[in-house]
Amino acid sequence: MDIAIWIFLSSGLFLGWSLGANDAANVFGTAVGAKMLKFSTAAIICSIMLILGSVISGAGASHTLGALGKVSAMGGAFTVALSAATTVYFMTKSGLPVSTSQAIVGAIIGWNLFSDMATDSSVLTKILTTWVLCPILAAVVAIILYKCVTFLLHTLRPGLFQLDNWTRIGLIFAGAFGSYSLGANNIANVMGVFVPSTPLDPLHIAGVEFSASMQLFFIGAIAISVGVFTYSKKVMLTVGDNLITMTPISAWVVVMAHSTVLFIFSSQSLSDAFTNIGLPSIPLVPVSSSQALIGAVIGIAILKRLPVQLGVLLKILMGWVVTPIMSAISCFIGLFIVQNLFNQVVV
Repeated sequence: MDIAIWIFLSSGLFLGWSLGANDAANVFGTAVGAKMLKFSTAAIICSIMLILGSVISGAGASHTLGALGKVSAMGGAFTVALSAATTVYFMTKSGLPVSTSQAIVGAIIGWNLFSDMATDSSVLTKILTTWVLCPILAAVVAIILYKCVTFLLHTLRPGLFQLDNWTRIGLIFAGAFGSYSLGANNIANVMGVFVPSTPLDPLHIAGVEFSASMQLFFIGAIAISVGVFTYSKKVMLTVGDNLITMTPISAWVVVMAHSTVLFIFSSQSLSDAFTNIGLPSIPLVPVSSSQALIGAVIGIAILKRLPVQLGVLLKILMGWVVTPIMSAISCFIGLFIVQNLFNQVVV
């Protein structure tokens, strides 16, 4: 691969690292916060499964971002990804579980403004609608799951040791499922903007063809994994322990609800199944892992009437509002600098 391509992709790798530091750990944050799983074990499982999800099922949600803004030059894609990554990084430094999806959407809108491209209002509306639906749906799923689990446990009445083993196994399964769903849904945030302009050719290994987009998604997933290992622990503990007091059962329900929502918004097969039976298709949109997780936590809090740390919640909500605005402004300024100072084609 040409060194120039790596230079352009470096911002996407930075964004992937930022996503791993901020979002990817969410799938195991509640488990680690409840002290049912070691951080190192969670990070290994998370990394393996999100790589699989990215390569196997990552294409679906990337089409929606492409419809929002088709970044046609590598210089523009570099700047869009760099702006989103920088925004997420500074939010992460503050310990806020912000949305990488919101950051990349804000950056794409900044590119549209700079290049005088119209932002498709219908696509933007679909994305904004899923941002609202994501935490609400996660809360509903969490409430339903919690009632089902408590009913099942009341019926089976397992011993304390057996319950502890079930919970630990359940958390590992839920985290693996969530990591796969996260890779499938959010890899579009990391490498989706590079797909229209990438010069990569299809790669054949052992008779299997790996398209240019699959190669990009694999590279991005590696960067996410590095972020998980190197910088995710602070946000993991913020989400898993500080918002409400978590029990192991609550932790499992939260991770499963979060993972289910991410899977719903990334599954092409599920969307096609809805269409085949006459229902509206499910929008395949990169949604916020953090929003899904917070929604699930709030759902448990509502059901169990637990006190929510409002100060932490308000900080999180503020991050969600500021993220796309900061990312759009950063991208607009960055494009001007890259085009005029470094003489790179960005449009």
